[in-house]
Amino acid sequence: MELRDFFPIWNQLASGQQETLIESTIRRAIPKGTLLHSGSMDCTGLLLVQHGQLRAYILSEEGREITLYRLLEGDICLFSASCMMRSIQFEVMIEAEKDTELWIIPADSYKSVMDQSAPLANFTNEVMAGRFSDVMWLLEQILWKRFDQRLAGFLLEESALEGTDVLKITHETIGSHLGNPREVVTRMLRYFQNEGLVKLARGTVEITNRAAMQKQYGT
Repeated sequence: MELRDFFPIWNQLASGQQETLIESTIRRAIPKGTLLHSGSMDCTGLLLVQHGQLRAYILSEEGREITLYRLLEGDICLFSASCMMRSIQFEVMIEAEKDTELWIIPADSYKSVMDQSAPLANFTNEVMAGRFSDVMWLLEQILWKRFDQRLAGFLLEESALEGTDVLKITHETIGSHLGNPREVVTRMLRYFQNEGLVKLARGTVEITNRAAMQKQYGT
């Protein structure tokens, strides 16, 4: 992907504005497990994912994690540059879930163009609104959906992302995504196994009856 491919309003930018973005952009290869951004005090810049996968998550005071959303190829992360929008103080952590190639646009450079360009400002607001919608959807899931439904939905989503029913993932990692202790995850996965929905092995969870899982848990 080229830089312009991330911005549907690219042709509405003046040539000088396009040059500012192109000249300031940094390309980086990020190994799996790298922490790219650590809260509102860290102004990393906009992250544009070319290949790979990032995870945006938050930490509780007790150190428990919960995944807000994933960033895949073609996605833009704005929370990593929240310093350019003073009204937004969002303590989001960003890490690479897979080896990832991305572009970073420094916040100052992006903001200088956004202040001059109404199309870019509108596009930025749309992206930010979409991410807030993701967060609100997650909040609704946590508040109103049973844990067994959330876990089933997570396993099916993970299977779709990885392209396989055999998921190389630990119970602790699942707990980090869903914001629940490992012991709670283990108990529910064992229940799923007793119901014939999954097969458990060390470091793996295999979905063995996808249709039944989807029908029973409405995912």
